[in-house]
This record gives sequence, structure tokens and C-alpha cells, in this order.
Amino acid sequence: QVQLVESGGGLVQAGGSLRLSCAASGRTLSPNAMGWFRQAPGKEREFVAGIRRIDSRTFYSDSVKGRFTVSRDNARNTVYLQMNSLKPEETAVYYCAASRNPYIDYANVHRYDYWGQGTQVTVSS
Repeated sequence: QVQLVESGGGLVQAGGSLRLSCAASGRTLSPNAMGWFRQAPGKEREFVAGIRRIDSRTFYSDSVKGRFTVSRDNARNTVYLQMNSLKPEETAVYYCAASRNPYIDYANVHRYDYWGQGTQVTVSS
């Protein structure tokens, strides 16, 4: 079993930055695939970014490319999401997710085995 705990959310003005963290713990080996998703009220959960453990390959949704950066610290079993130039429409609960399989479709919400509880990000205009 893997537990995921997100942190770093909060209130930021449009154009500002936040860094989210997701710490993984548990008795199993470190997850091989980690993803970040977000869900705004009344909307479906959408993919934001992902990273593969074995080669640190990263994946991004088109809407965040060039503004968000996903990274990981394997020694700390922690994944980060640096978010720059935030927009009000990106207000949402941000979730991290993990999979044992490193070769999943990272954008597919159904491919992950574990989820964190989420952290609120609010971007004011």
C-alpha cells in the first residue's frame, strides 16, 4: 500500500507561482509513475503532468506546457509540481496519483493505483 500526501496549495494572484509537493510512503517500493491531476467544481478530473521514475521522462497537458514543471526526488520519495504564471481558471483541487507500472498512459485517470487527498489551489484575478 502507498500513501500519498500533497501539500503546498493556497491562494495566489493571477500570474503568480506555487510549488506543490507529493510525498509517498508505505511498505511497497516507490511508485514507478507519478501524476498530477486537478479538478474544478463541476468539472471532470483532468491531467496536468506526470513523471516516470526510471528515466525521469516528463509528460504535460498542452495547457500547462512551458509554465509548469514536474520533478521528483527519489531519495525523498517526493514529487513536485512547480506552477508559474497561474491563471484564475486553474483554480482547482490538485491531486497526485501513483502507479506501479511505469508505462501507463499518464493522462488517463483510470491507470493509477493510488491517490492523495488533494490540495486546494485558488488563483485570484
